[in-house]
Amino acid sequence: MQNKGLIKLFAILFGLVSLYQLSFTWFTNGVEDKAKMYAEARSNDGREMADLERVYLDSVANQPIIDLGFAKFSYNDIKDKELNLGLDLKGGINAILQVSVKDILIGLSNESKNPTFNEALAKATEAQKKSDDTFLNLFFNEFEKLSNGEVKLSDPSIFGNKSLREKINFNLTDEEVMPIIENEVTGSVNTAFEVLRSRIDKFGVTQPNIQRIGKSGRILIELPGAKDIDRVKKLLQSTAELQFWEVYSNQETANFFFQANSVIENLLKNEADKKETAADKEDNLDDLLGEVSDSLATKQVNNLFTVLTPSVPQSQNQVSSVIATAKLADTAKVNSYLAMREVRALLSNDMKYAKFLWDSKSFTAKTNTGENTELIYLYGIKSNREDVAPIEGDVIEDASQEYGQTGKPEVSMTMNATGTRQWAKMTTENVGKFVAVVLDDYVHTAPSVNVAITTGRTSISGGSMTVSEAQDIANVLKAGKLPAAAHIIQSEVVGPSLGQKAIDSSMSSFALALLLVLLWMIFYYGKAGAFADIALLVNLLFIFGILTAFGAVLTLPGIAGIILTIGMSVDANVIIFERIKEELNKGKGLKASINHGFSFKGALSAIIDANITTMLTGIILYVFGTGPVKGFAYTLMVGIVTSLFTAIFITRLLIDWYAAKGKLFTFNTSMTKNLFANIDVEFLKKRKIAYIISGAVIILGVASLVTNGLNYGVDFVGGRTYVVKFENPTSASDVANTLKDAFGSAPEVKTYGEASQLKITTKYKIEEEGNHIDDEVQDLLFKGLTSYLPEGLTMDEFKPGFDGDKKAGIMSSIKVEPTIADDIKTAAGWAILGSLLVVFLYILFRFRKWQYSLGAVLAVFHDVLIVLSLFSIFYKILPFDMEIGQSFIAAILTVVGYSLNDTVVIFDRIREFAGIHTSWKFSTVVDKALSSTLGRTINTSLTTLVVLLAIFLFGGDSIKGFMFALIVGVVVGTYSSLFIASPLMYDAINKLDKKKK
Repeated sequence: MQNKGLIKLFAILFGLVSLYQLSFTWFTNGVEDKAKMYAEARSNDGREMADLERVYLDSVANQPIIDLGFAKFSYNDIKDKELNLGLDLKGGINAILQVSVKDILIGLSNESKNPTFNEALAKATEAQKKSDDTFLNLFFNEFEKLSNGEVKLSDPSIFGNKSLREKINFNLTDEEVMPIIENEVTGSVNTAFEVLRSRIDKFGVTQPNIQRIGKSGRILIELPGAKDIDRVKKLLQSTAELQFWEVYSNQETANFFFQANSVIENLLKNEADKKETAADKEDNLDDLLGEVSDSLATKQVNNLFTVLTPSVPQSQNQVSSVIATAKLADTAKVNSYLAMREVRALLSNDMKYAKFLWDSKSFTAKTNTGENTELIYLYGIKSNREDVAPIEGDVIEDASQEYGQTGKPEVSMTMNATGTRQWAKMTTENVGKFVAVVLDDYVHTAPSVNVAITTGRTSISGGSMTVSEAQDIANVLKAGKLPAAAHIIQSEVVGPSLGQKAIDSSMSSFALALLLVLLWMIFYYGKAGAFADIALLVNLLFIFGILTAFGAVLTLPGIAGIILTIGMSVDANVIIFERIKEELNKGKGLKASINHGFSFKGALSAIIDANITTMLTGIILYVFGTGPVKGFAYTLMVGIVTSLFTAIFITRLLIDWYAAKGKLFTFNTSMTKNLFANIDVEFLKKRKIAYIISGAVIILGVASLVTNGLNYGVDFVGGRTYVVKFENPTSASDVANTLKDAFGSAPEVKTYGEASQLKITTKYKIEEEGNHIDDEVQDLLFKGLTSYLPEGLTMDEFKPGFDGDKKAGIMSSIKVEPTIADDIKTAAGWAILGSLLVVFLYILFRFRKWQYSLGAVLAVFHDVLIVLSLFSIFYKILPFDMEIGQSFIAAILTVVGYSLNDTVVIFDRIREFAGIHTSWKFSTVVDKALSSTLGRTINTSLTTLVVLLAIFLFGGDSIKGFMFALIVGVVVGTYSSLFIASPLMYDAINKLDKKKK
């Protein structure tokens, strides 16, 4: 092997870089473990512990964790560089947002005051509470009922306005206007989707999942690893409506507040007197019920200053933009007081359009009694009749988080030319006064203008603004404004879908299986096996190093890709070792045998062909696939590259190093020396039996697919999801088994937030519509969970919407449509078909006969059909869930990759034998080639199966179905390479030869 020095240098550098990249994960885990210990030492409450963890991590966010002398890394730095885990392995935040179609319609109508329009909106809003239909359809139905043909949607006061005049005119009928409005609404929801996706991409979590749910205006969002639910809510629900306003000083508002206090005091006193008089007329029973005490309590809150402290400057130095302070809990009451007609009448002509806005953040301070309480500042905004700000967010060209002159985080904004002119004018006119930067009706800063700002740059700052808050504000400003409000209708911090215990057991079983593979290689190949083990471990180091370096995400499908990679890595070494052994058995010297084994005439041709076909599959799947398909493909492609390098170069370096010492090197042990030696199996004579067996299984499978179907997961067919609260921590697996009898099959059950809260998703009667079906499912759920619920809990208390103190029952309920849209499933299907077509063409190019391509592709179809057939036949029999969902896609792809790899290696041997033994019959060539590769085939299959079986037997229950699919796929893939692919290829060639004769 030439250039050994260069290869050694590259391998060492690559290994060091991989270790360097993975070290960030090590240090990140160390910091987060300390955060957990910090939280556990101070609280036993789950939610409070999460808050304490966040406090600890925020406190060390910018402190050096790694100091290399020439470079320092804080927690935030290393967190960005750690190995990313997907939601199915790490947990995170799952939220469903409802984009307000009502707000979109109001916007399209230019905030119409038409009574028919607004009544239809109100009735549609009410109807939606009891209907699964879309808001838009409900609105159209209500409008049709109310209008009676007298008012049209195209009316200038509704949708026939200036903004839509190019699309809607007064002559259009309602039937003609409806699809136009539907398109406009769809466009607005799509815009909201893109804005939210842009924000999420900048949020800092890895591989977020965002999907539209049908045409409902709902958007599903999954953020792996995210825990700060409040931060996520702010990020997702913020409409990003940025405004710049002039503000009143506390000097200008002081007199108003004193007048308002007096008026409010009189109003409240009169109201309290009326209540007391009315209470005196009631009988003693009312007194016992507390009506009198209520009126007395009302009298205690007797003026504005009870809930608001005005800021009254005693000197010019105390003039400020903060006009008052209130307790955070009292803001709603203050708003109601300041909105009173009698109070608004006190505003002077200069202030008649004033509006009052709160600060974006509260702060903690001690009261007169020494207790800590949350306070918040109030500002007075100089609004106008139209309530339109002088400068709005559309003038912002860029925004970024930076550090101000005091070293504290702030948001720096750059304006376009128009904004620069407007900002210069506003700041020039307000030198010595105050201006406010308002985002979504909250004041983020209201500084004094010292000099005019003509550069078009400004900033949002605050004394307690954190780095993450500054980053989020910058992100939403860059991503743009939502076309309508988006409300989170369901959100929780979710645990991993496998459960932490299942993940731990799966990782332990994976480590055990890997150890068994390493020991088997040593047992079978001796010292050469030990060198192959080193190459395999280096391969895994390279894979995880690359995944970490490029910010890729490791998911359950990705693990499937790594398992396939391990099989291919072992396979490459096995092929090389078997070729070296063949040469040694022929009497050649060790060095010549090693050179031949690693040459293109030896094992290299088969290895490269097998890896290229699998790589082509990965490329097509990555380009056309989505979600789990893309994750699988990426990991697979990385694994192929690293496997080739380690098998061909790392193993060769080690073997050459040992061979150079002149010691005995046999590539086997005393126990395995004669294993698979002199095997001569007539495979082709058994092909008819194989055809009959495969045909019978496929026929049974197709019959089962037609009659029994498949156990499609919620990913494909949707389902009803309930978040159920229990009094005590409850086992998800126990509840799933209990509900299996009620629903006919076990629902998907996950711990949802706290250990005493579960998310239960069932596909029971999902195809049927109607409220009575919903009631039936809730009734079955209630009866199924009776043993876990408190005694005496009624069905009404169990149902969602119960107004009392809910100790247990349904906290939220939603009917979900498929989370994998039709276009995703279609893309996955085309990706698989496209990959098979490319593989067909490549094999045709390499082997020069289309029969080889036909045999390989038909064998893959055979393997997929067998797996599907077995899942259809046994999903009601076997004691674990065999759902067809996103994980199953990854399993099928693994089967395709493994089968192709195995088949191509065998085909390469057949081609080699056909070139060497030209006098043999082709049937003999095929049989001899299959027999000669049998040792390699069994070795590779066994090592892969050991990994899969260990995870299947000792891993989590929730992934048994996934592992079962992989096990079946490996067994069937090995079988088909020997008894389906090669015989089909032989029959096609033999039939063509007979026609020629």
